Amino acid sequence: MSNRYKKSALFCLFALLFLAGGCGRREQPESGKAYQIYYLNREETSVSSETIYLDEGLTQDEQIGALLNALQAAPEDVSLKASSGTAFQINSYRVDEGQLNIDVDESYRRLPATTEVLVRASLVKTLVQTEGINHVLMTVSGQSLTDNAGAAVGPMTADTFMDNAGDAINPYEMVTLTLYFANETGDRLVETTRTLEYNSNISVERLVMDCLVKGPDTDQAFPTVNPATKVLGVTVRDGICYVNLDETFLTQIYTVTPEVVIYSITNSLVELTSVNKVQIAISGKTDVVFRETFNLANLYERNLDLVGELPAETETEAATQTEEETQ
Repeated sequence: MSNRYKKSALFCLFALLFLAGGCGRREQPESGKAYQIYYLNREETSVSSETIYLDEGLTQDEQIGALLNALQAAPEDVSLKASSGTAFQINSYRVDEGQLNIDVDESYRRLPATTEVLVRASLVKTLVQTEGINHVLMTVSGQSLTDNAGAAVGPMTADTFMDNAGDAINPYEMVTLTLYFANETGDRLVETTRTLEYNSNISVERLVMDCLVKGPDTDQAFPTVNPATKVLGVTVRDGICYVNLDETFLTQIYTVTPEVVIYSITNSLVELTSVNKVQIAISGKTDVVFRETFNLANLYERNLDLVGELPAETETEAATQTEEETQ
């Protein structure tokens, strides 16, 4: 299938949705290999699937094209609808070592936050069934796709999205995090809190790491982690949080001590009830000594000895605030 066909098929998938009876489903033989095609319910609160059958001899490219055509077709169940109510164009897609990379245009950002998550789930859960495709990565005009919290959305699998057994869902929840960043001199930690709405299809542990990479939202605290760092994975087992970062993490661009970096991550994660200890890996490897000081093969626990107070208000600021409150 040519690149031109790929683009037109993808555009049709999203630009021609909600047309009554449009792009009708072709009769599918009940033989061959079964695939699940995921659609939104009419209320846009959940994703449900219908089964189609494709010939087992299709190439990878032909499977992708067939799944896109199926996603484009109107579902048989009238309580379902195709994946998006807003037209947007897919600029290109390609397969790279088991990862399907899909680039969409800027209009994708206009999708309502809750709908966008479900559209993404529909795409990913359908397309990862393609032979040889393990992940789907989405970009917007060549830039990282970000979620409602501003965190980059990395490669996705079907497990990225929680199954809700058909129940209505609200994929965004409010959470208050305790995050530790650096003080101005970079030799101590500053405790901050942040309340934000986040996509509940990702773990809170991953959310913490994304927030640390993004940096503080107050000018009284300073970043600790290289902002170009990619979070490759965050998992929790038996109270231990395993954080996998790419090698960019080792390139320190801020004037902070190695202790502040390690315990910025550790203390922030251990604030969660699910985490007691933290291990950091670099591209899956723990046989690394961070800045000639911290052996990443070790497990790290909370260390509050490094924590200082947020800078106090100056007398002028305090006086100004008191004056404003009395007016």
